[in-house]
Amino acid sequence: MASLSEIRARIAAQENKGQNKSSNTQSDNSTYPHWNMDEGTTATVRFLPDGNPENTFFWVEKQIIKLPFNGVKGDPNARRVEVQVPCVEMYGDSCPILAEVRPWYKDESLKELANKYWKKRSYIFQGFVRQNPLGDDKTPANPIRKFIISPQIIPIVKAGLMDPEIEELPTDFLRGLDFNIKKTSKGGYADYSTSNWARKESALTEAEQAAIEAHGLYNLSDFLPKRPGEAELKIIKEMFEASVDGQPYDNERWGSYYRPWGLEAPAGSTAAETRTAPTVAVPATAPVADTTPPFDVDEPEATSSPVQVPKSTSSDKAQDILAMIRARQTK
Repeated sequence: MASLSEIRARIAAQENKGQNKSSNTQSDNSTYPHWNMDEGTTATVRFLPDGNPENTFFWVEKQIIKLPFNGVKGDPNARRVEVQVPCVEMYGDSCPILAEVRPWYKDESLKELANKYWKKRSYIFQGFVRQNPLGDDKTPANPIRKFIISPQIIPIVKAGLMDPEIEELPTDFLRGLDFNIKKTSKGGYADYSTSNWARKESALTEAEQAAIEAHGLYNLSDFLPKRPGEAELKIIKEMFEASVDGQPYDNERWGSYYRPWGLEAPAGSTAAETRTAPTVAVPATAPVADTTPPFDVDEPEATSSPVQVPKSTSSDKAQDILAMIRARQTK
């Protein structure tokens, strides 16, 4: 039996661990959460170039696939969880999940399921927040913030670049343009379709230029998920099949590679081996319209109604489902 001093030491260690986690989560506010703005407000931002001179654009595209699971294996109280994995088409590779899902769109009865497993795009920018409607947001020591921009906003960004009346790149330090992120609502969801480029050029302030000198620009590709190797691709395919099958998430089997937000890595794993999902750490069950950056599919729009996936009746069930789907495509 442990002594009183050992018990106290263990409790103190657990409390310190929890406090450190909380502190780290709260102090990392380098990503500007524009999705937390109130409806009817506007954030004015100034985008900056990518620190990678090889990137033609001043953003990078992130592609992820969300894999839902019916709880966690071995935990009877676990709720539905979600694992985000990189879609390797982002790196020009063939994605094993999309290779399965792409033919599903040819079958009307499978389109809803296809949308569920199709890749979601978002776009990572960097820059300054010049007008901030978030009263509780604190500018970090490095005021160059990261922005996660949804597919709803990116066409507006691109349309401005094609406007012949814009003579300089909007990221130009002296003659650039601000961008206004405007939040409204449509059908009960956040809507950013009225966002727009400012029409008047403006130079970066001395403080902004000094921040760039002091901190430098981010290489935006550093914020993309690590490119999966052969072992990771095998795990991704296994998780996809288990998800389609309706199985729970197996942390012992997959936790050293990919796991839901908030779930501890299995014993023996190192931080370098594991990959938790989002750039912005929020629970996967949080409502997208209110607390997380909005993602979109680039195939037919995903429906909001849940897809009923058959629960597992045998270890071969996922293969049976996939075999059935493939067979239907060849008829």
